[in-house]
Amino acid sequence: MTTGLHPGGQPQDPRPTGNQALPRQERVDHRAPHADNRTRSAVITARAAASFDPVGRSVATARSFVRDTLQGWGFSDIVDDAVVLTSELVTNAVVHAGTSADVLCLRSDEGVRIEVADRYPEREIPLQATAVNMGSPDREGGRGLQLCAALAGRWGVDYTPTHKQVWFHLDLPDRPVGTRAAGPFLPADLLPLADGRVRVAVIQIDRVGAISAWNEDAEDLFGYAAEQVIGKPLTDLAAWPHTPGTSTGIVEALQLSRWEGTYGLRGASGRVTPVYASHLRVRDTGGEPSTVCLLVRDHERAVLQTPLRASATDTTTSSEGQATDPFEVFIGSPAPDDLDGLLQRTVERARDMLDGDSAFLLLATDDETELEVRASTGLPSARQRFARVPVEAGPGRYGSARMPAVHEDLTVVPGAVPLLAGTGMRSVVTVPLKVEGRLTGSLGVAAEGPSRYSNEEALRLQFAADRIALAVESARLGELERLRRGSLSFLVEASDLLAGTLDRDQTLALMAQMTVPTLATWCAVYTIADQASDPYLSYVLHEDEERIDGLKALLSKIAPPDPVPTPGARVWAAPGEAAHQAALRTSMRSLGLGEPASVSSGIGTTLATAAAVGGETVVLPLVARNRVIGMLTLGKPSDEHFRQEILELAEDLSRRAALALDNARLYSERTAISQSLQRSLLPPDLPHIDGVEVEVIYRAAGEGNEVGGDFYDLFPIRDGVYGFAIGDVCGTGPEAAAVTGLARHALRLLAREGFGGPAVLERLNSAILDEGARSRFLTLLYGELWPQEDGSAMLKVVCAGHPLPLRLRQDGTVEAAAEPQPLLGVMEDLELYEQTITLDPGDVLLCVTDGVTERREGTRMLGDDGLTDVLTACTGLTAGAVAARIMRAVERFASDAPSDDMAILAMRVPGLQRD
Repeated sequence: MTTGLHPGGQPQDPRPTGNQALPRQERVDHRAPHADNRTRSAVITARAAASFDPVGRSVATARSFVRDTLQGWGFSDIVDDAVVLTSELVTNAVVHAGTSADVLCLRSDEGVRIEVADRYPEREIPLQATAVNMGSPDREGGRGLQLCAALAGRWGVDYTPTHKQVWFHLDLPDRPVGTRAAGPFLPADLLPLADGRVRVAVIQIDRVGAISAWNEDAEDLFGYAAEQVIGKPLTDLAAWPHTPGTSTGIVEALQLSRWEGTYGLRGASGRVTPVYASHLRVRDTGGEPSTVCLLVRDHERAVLQTPLRASATDTTTSSEGQATDPFEVFIGSPAPDDLDGLLQRTVERARDMLDGDSAFLLLATDDETELEVRASTGLPSARQRFARVPVEAGPGRYGSARMPAVHEDLTVVPGAVPLLAGTGMRSVVTVPLKVEGRLTGSLGVAAEGPSRYSNEEALRLQFAADRIALAVESARLGELERLRRGSLSFLVEASDLLAGTLDRDQTLALMAQMTVPTLATWCAVYTIADQASDPYLSYVLHEDEERIDGLKALLSKIAPPDPVPTPGARVWAAPGEAAHQAALRTSMRSLGLGEPASVSSGIGTTLATAAAVGGETVVLPLVARNRVIGMLTLGKPSDEHFRQEILELAEDLSRRAALALDNARLYSERTAISQSLQRSLLPPDLPHIDGVEVEVIYRAAGEGNEVGGDFYDLFPIRDGVYGFAIGDVCGTGPEAAAVTGLARHALRLLAREGFGGPAVLERLNSAILDEGARSRFLTLLYGELWPQEDGSAMLKVVCAGHPLPLRLRQDGTVEAAAEPQPLLGVMEDLELYEQTITLDPGDVLLCVTDGVTERREGTRMLGDDGLTDVLTACTGLTAGAVAARIMRAVERFASDAPSDDMAILAMRVPGLQRD
């Protein structure tokens, strides 16, 4: 680290100037809602600069630099906010960006401006009119700008071709005019006694502890002239008390930023004068640190002594008489509203308090058998978040969680603190968080060097932990209550969505969309068709759509998880291992290196895809009706873990999703069976009849129905003779379709046995009556067709209760082509007869069911007259065009969907068509 202090004046850019490129115009300047937007021209009265190498310990050094600088300037009111912001911004530079960081502190009459610059200008901030999501506050990186927005009065980002600079301005708090601290009114005889004029000795000590300044009051108090003592160590004059149990001496006291207390100074006469001293460490205009000491006679200590505060263990009272929460002694005020914010502030305060390189906080589970990582700073802790470790026993247990513990060197006791494994931390102090004697968590601070902490630091940290334990537990219980309520709402909504569909593909999509990103970063659903089938990758979803294809390719190349019916989530390591191998191959290819034979074939994926599945992956079985029908796989990105509450919620969702998926499967199977049976009731392709055009249009009422109560048929009886039929069974749906199948097959069988039209219908009537309670009455138009050599066609028809067929002549006239006769399925003895019709070239015979003529719109009905009007306009059209025009007229007659089955059979003898 290199530092420098410059005298007051206008600020200068510490970066190179001259012929270098000017800064780009991308500049982000943010002001707090209360900030003054007027142009500011504050005069810089002091500045301090330092550079920090890209190593982890630089963050702690930067914190100390800023803390010492602001305290030296007398800005203790904003030290905490400045240290937190600097810590985050320097961490972004030296840890995440991997470059050195330049820190510049500027003092003005309005406050302090701190600039942190790194050499990674490519890490720009997206500029847009609306607020930008800077990242999750739970992550180790990316919080710096969010904190600037929350704590700073103004902040911004400047870019140059070689640097990126983030700056923030902290305003000094308004100090109300009036008394800051006061003692009670005392009679004159009770006031402190002073010998004549009160003399305050002002002594300045340089970097090596030698006296560099000695004022006149110091000469009067101690008898030395300035030239006698300047250049001599203060330790030659000081009579320092050695208090048992403390290790602080005069040398250590002079190195502290502030110190206040009693010791003695040996005067020229050899007599020791007890003095009360106040030390303040400052940095002069040349950048050299020194300590200013103010001293008075000990019995005149009231001149310098800071008023004593109430005990930290007691609830204090503010000047307004309001009680202060004791945990503010450590965490500050106000406390964060959310648990994560409170925990994050706690670890940052603990780290700063003990000047550590990292800090962490774990919360105990309800049964106190495990500790869950909830907050950390200075660690690659995103991979540890929500990870759990045992408290008492088992591999990787958390040692001494119930008592304060100091580990001077973790290399001697590896595994004592599993969270720190592989982080480079050597010494650590941990203390428990307890509420009413119950373990609720553990707070720890660690450093890269060994033997950094002793029992004294453990006691300080334990005192802080005791201050916040109750607040943390209260926030945790509040979070659990909110999570439970949110879980119930989530599950209710999920159940409604899953119950709203019986489509298998839509159910799979809903399962994935409900889990991403609410429960996981990505998910994959495997399905199992039957007990003998292997799991099949059916659906993949990632919160970043651009990674879905790569993720699907990655998962399709590895074996699916075993379909274990055991409830609960289990860790699946295969995706992470495959992602690691894929990343290795990609890196080797980018370096132009050959791949080993063992990994030469496999997954061709990108590093981004590998990172997407590099974290924890869990599998939950989808069990419905005592059978594993699939697996729900949830994943986190690199170095993240699932928290137990999320896994429990995912398990509840998987049970509901499994039942919905199985219901969709059963519905699909039964729908397929129903459609297959319905299609079997329809006639095969219509035969080609020489000399006659035939067209059929059929519409079954009801969603998913292919066959209803209406039916049609056209089939060859023998050479040159064809049978045709169009009928309507009472009702719709499967019951009507059953009679439809009976009628259609009976007609074909009886006609091919040589029976005429009346005989065919009489025998069909008997068959319908034989059905008993299942029988339904049936209207039927049956006929036989003989194409003639002269181009005409002869028809013999029987119309049993059915709408009469209509004949369209070439001249446009329309007439009924048959007479009505009794319907079938009502009476046993029927006397039916057939009628002969001759269709001349150009004539059309139209046969319809009552679903066409009874089409309604309110009180209006299409009827026979309306059908006749439509048919009249069809002169000269082909059979297909006639049928299509009739159907369009029916559909346009009413806006509602048809409620009855419809069948249209059009037969036309070709003739001369009109232009």
